[in-house]
Amino acid sequence: MTVHVSSRPTPPCELGKPGHIWTNADNDTVEVPALLAPDRHLWPAEDGGRRAHPPMYRDRVLPAALTIACAATLTLTATAQPAAASPPNIPSAGTAAARLAELTVAAESHSSTYDRDLFPHWITISGSCNTREEVLKRDGTNVVTNSSCAATSGSWYSPYDGATWTAASDVDIDHMVPLAEAWASGAWAWTTSRRQQFANDLGGPQLWAVTDNVNQSKSDQDPAEWQPPRTAERCRYARAWIQVKWYWGLSTDSTEKAALGSMLTSC
Repeated sequence: MTVHVSSRPTPPCELGKPGHIWTNADNDTVEVPALLAPDRHLWPAEDGGRRAHPPMYRDRVLPAALTIACAATLTLTATAQPAAASPPNIPSAGTAAARLAELTVAAESHSSTYDRDLFPHWITISGSCNTREEVLKRDGTNVVTNSSCAATSGSWYSPYDGATWTAASDVDIDHMVPLAEAWASGAWAWTTSRRQQFANDLGGPQLWAVTDNVNQSKSDQDPAEWQPPRTAERCRYARAWIQVKWYWGLSTDSTEKAALGSMLTSC
């Protein structure tokens, strides 16, 4: 694969393939309409089998002058801002707004009974790779792993703050909707199996590779209490948060819903 580095964004080589999503100059993911494109991602098989792959995401590609070459060679372009893979199934702003309106509005409850251990996480996904390691491979660039699947080199762009890291130890895997938030929004009534699926969900925009101390500053706060310090990321953050709550049937409180609505106006 040939990789060209460009100082400016370039248009997508083709926009018509079902299931494809491309990234525009504002770093927003844009869905390409497709009659057979799934609206929701698939769950992992109960027997531990591999799930269907989600719609592919891709970066900015060749300028118009080189479009003909796309038929033979896939060439990626990187912009001045590091471009990294993003979690799948982030809805458009319009879809997110519609799904926000569908969420049940209710006060949080059962917060005092929350325990992180109620959400088994970082389970083995494939071979020796656990959930964290799969996200590091998915969202990193030139990631090299050893025999135990630990990342030994690579780089990771943190969309929350715009920082790039070359040591996996500087990167946390953020649960978009924190486990404590999920618990207080309805997960308290789930089975342990369903909470495990939620905590390790690679099929939706629930898991993000981000700067460790930024993730720690977020903690278990909702968007009424915490938003990414990089303002350009707040639109996508709101869309991802709404998708996770909508897909998993979690409620939203009134201040959280108002904050999400305000964030969508920046899209």
